[in-house]
Amino acid sequence: MSSLTEIDKRYLENVLAMQSGYVLDYSDATFQEFFNRHGIEIHGQEYQTYGSSKAKKMRAFWEHESDTLVGRVLGEMLDVYEVNCVLNSRQPDVSVLEKSRGIVARLTGSPTPSKTAETVEAFLHSEFSVPNIQKLPVEAIAAPIIESRLNEARVAMAAGAYLSTIFLCGSVLEAVLLGAAQKEPARFNRASASPKAADGSVRRFHEWSLTQFIDVACEVGLLKPDVKKFSHGLRDFRNYIHPYEQMASGFTPDEHTAKVCFQVLKAALASVAGERK
Repeated sequence: MSSLTEIDKRYLENVLAMQSGYVLDYSDATFQEFFNRHGIEIHGQEYQTYGSSKAKKMRAFWEHESDTLVGRVLGEMLDVYEVNCVLNSRQPDVSVLEKSRGIVARLTGSPTPSKTAETVEAFLHSEFSVPNIQKLPVEAIAAPIIESRLNEARVAMAAGAYLSTIFLCGSVLEAVLLGAAQKEPARFNRASASPKAADGSVRRFHEWSLTQFIDVACEVGLLKPDVKKFSHGLRDFRNYIHPYEQMASGFTPDEHTAKVCFQVLKAALASVAGERK
């Protein structure tokens, strides 16, 4: 059972938009996918103490699990909130977010992170250059395709085709991380975040999701934590390739969103190529 106080919970419910029964903008499926990465079956009976809504399951999770696990889950959810604000041109509630970060730091025993606004601004205004394709861990036969998609993403951005830009950025990131995994399979398979089959064996790479590639790439040091945080936002937007997913979310990408996604991709490629200090 976590040591969250009632005051803690009110702060967290505010920042995670739990008042209406939801948690951020998670659907039932993405909520389950998120918790599965932490080894939790959130739709299981043990988390329906208060009811079946996502917010009620979240409250039951807080009461059932340890400080460390609750803190880890909350930390990643706060990242999702922060990134979604940036990508949707919304201003996060900095005071509530920083208070929530302090709660997570207490639960996990970690230092309180730098101020949110400063961290985000530093990332968004950093200069990242797309590395030479030859420096990326992709097969030679795939390199021209990667380069073509990068060029097409630039053209789409200039033409105002922002949704296309996001889809292209997501596809390039997944291709490069798959190439990295294929180049060093043992390194990726040994990671604790590598997806497992029912028998405990690591799934084949073609069965991995972009989420799993991002998590493992960060764990093995290929991606920096700031890239991981923003990459998950890019991953979520790429899911809107399905029209009904986009309709359900009400997502309408603009130039700002597309530019942030391209910034994430450039930072990720620089990290994979070993060009970030």
